[in-house]
Amino acid sequence: MVTSSSAGSGPGAGVAFVLGGGGLRGAAEVGMIKALAETEIRPDMVFGTSIGSVNGAIISSGPFDETAALLESRWVNELASSSILRESVWGRVANMVRHRTHLHSNQGLRELLDKWLPHQSFDDLPVPFQCSAACIETSSEAWFESGSLVDAVLASCAAPGLMPPVEANGLHYIDGGVVNSIPVSRAVEMGATTIYVMHVGNIDTPLRLPRHAWDVAFVSFEIARRHRFHRDMENLPDHVTAHVLPTGIDTSYKFNDPAKLRYNNRRSIPASIERSYNASAQYLRGARSQQR
Repeated sequence: MVTSSSAGSGPGAGVAFVLGGGGLRGAAEVGMIKALAETEIRPDMVFGTSIGSVNGAIISSGPFDETAALLESRWVNELASSSILRESVWGRVANMVRHRTHLHSNQGLRELLDKWLPHQSFDDLPVPFQCSAACIETSSEAWFESGSLVDAVLASCAAPGLMPPVEANGLHYIDGGVVNSIPVSRAVEMGATTIYVMHVGNIDTPLRLPRHAWDVAFVSFEIARRHRFHRDMENLPDHVTAHVLPTGIDTSYKFNDPAKLRYNNRRSIPASIERSYNASAQYLRGARSQQR
């Protein structure tokens, strides 16, 4: 089932994990999840967008200690060698000529999800999970919370220009990052009182004035993404506590440079996981000591 973003408050999720989008930079979320597992913090509900929907679906599929370890193993040992977004140049050209809207097929991601996810339906997940997408026909934010898990995650990951839209119930959906990249607001709507925010970074790193055509689109998306997140954080209700876990990334670098367009760079996965794990573990130790 797909619901609108104005579904209203749920029965009370308690502790919510929120996982944002960002392609293979989602490795940072894996390190954060590892730190949460070691700190014995468990989710009552999980919300994900784009790559966050992949990570979120996996950690919702069983006991958190086990799924956190499994997630790290999948990223380090399997994702680096997967065929996702690895079509040849001619394959990408053929996709663009044939379909005119995207460079890659989503078949590789579908096969990976079929392998990684032990459950095919939201209803079978031990931990309640929802993921977001943007509906083309209604120009709105939509949330998947029942039905086919793989189809919903594919829709949430359908980055415009890279992967094809996903059809569900006669409508077409693209990457949820277009409307809600770090879905803190959804966790609040569903009644969460404590939120752990996992993201890929770049939420505070200064942008620079665009200098190239590609830079204009890139900066525009970043402004929209960050504005929504910061607005949601500023409007948190008084009874909600949110912990934004750190990635460990040096925020002094210039964010919008050509290297950031390498959406399929796998070599940095292990280092990204380790960096965010160390930073998040330190943050959580500090947060716990303050509560005592």
